[in-house]
Amino acid sequence: MSSPALARPTPVHRAADLLAAYLPGSFYFSSPRGSLLADGVRASVRRERGSWADAAAGALDAAAALGVAEPVVAGAIGFLPDAEASLVIPAVVRRAGAPERGTPDEGLPGFGTTSWSVTPRPEPRAYADGVRGALELIGAGGLDKVVLARGLELTADAPVPVPALLARLVRADPGAYAFAVDVTAPGDPATRTLAGASPELLVSRRGGTVVANPLAGSLPRSADEAENRRRIAALLASAKDRREHAHVSAQVGDVLSRFCAELDVPAEPEVIGTPTMWHLSSRITGRLADPADPGSSSLALAEALHPTPAVCGTPTAPAYAAIAELEPADRGYYAGLVGWSDVDGDGEWAVTIRSAEVCDRTVRLFAGAGIVAGSDPEAELAETSAKFRTMLRALGVEAS
Repeated sequence: MSSPALARPTPVHRAADLLAAYLPGSFYFSSPRGSLLADGVRASVRRERGSWADAAAGALDAAAALGVAEPVVAGAIGFLPDAEASLVIPAVVRRAGAPERGTPDEGLPGFGTTSWSVTPRPEPRAYADGVRGALELIGAGGLDKVVLARGLELTADAPVPVPALLARLVRADPGAYAFAVDVTAPGDPATRTLAGASPELLVSRRGGTVVANPLAGSLPRSADEAENRRRIAALLASAKDRREHAHVSAQVGDVLSRFCAELDVPAEPEVIGTPTMWHLSSRITGRLADPADPGSSSLALAEALHPTPAVCGTPTAPAYAAIAELEPADRGYYAGLVGWSDVDGDGEWAVTIRSAEVCDRTVRLFAGAGIVAGSDPEAELAETSAKFRTMLRALGVEAS
């Protein structure tokens, strides 16, 4: 039995209607494949042992046994192996096609005269020192790449309107993997929302077809098109960036080969763009060996892939250790995974980047850069500043 496609031939709802209907506490996810809005909680997914995919499969089976038609699990999982997660079986799920392209800010509420205070965590100079520390670890051997992140904590003079933020993110880049997830901790009276517009597909599954689209190797986008052409050419010619990308695409291919009878890993990366960045990209596609195997659900594939070297490093264990040593703050949900999976195993999971956690007047966001031999601390600092621009622009904040 195959699940219905996220983008149905004749959607019941319009993508714009689902976006307009989002309220904090709901789950929203949109991509080039379609849009999904889920409300209410029929059941929360709890993991006593084993994988989140196993726990989700049990919850989905239980919902189906109770007569729930086409149940899905939706939510987010944090970066660390024992990180927090927010996965639920929603009470109501609505679907539509992909968001339509239009003028990014036309008809959208802005943040007006909102006043912001911005606190970097750590200070930029300390981050550059952390990159130097990572290069020393790489030079000592045993570590090929590590992704170092830094954070910004923003405080507004009024509560941040998450629906307006989400709408601005979707309209700015309708092709992104946009999301808003309630990640409020149990017992916390303040609603906490994870929102973002990720450019990176961790994995999707539809029937027996799987797709992953790792990104690694980046340059900021310019307002000048001639300069953009130069940067695209420079990215394709950069030995450092191609080496960084190769670490990621090779590992993603190795993991998916355990599940797939056929797998196509491009020999050369291409460049894709977002409104703020250019990225080296490899679109990896495969055919599952056994689509009926519960161990090859979209969430199971996502867990097997996470963390890719695009957000952690390689080898994984030394990279985790380097992050723990060099990053001053817990990433939380940043660089984890966000998405949905249905009872048949189909679904989509994106890497939780270009994101922020919003709680009342506070916005907490991260950006990271991949450090390999030859990395320049100042260039990596500039890259993180450029990556902050996705969220900062949506919030109406100029400086990073």
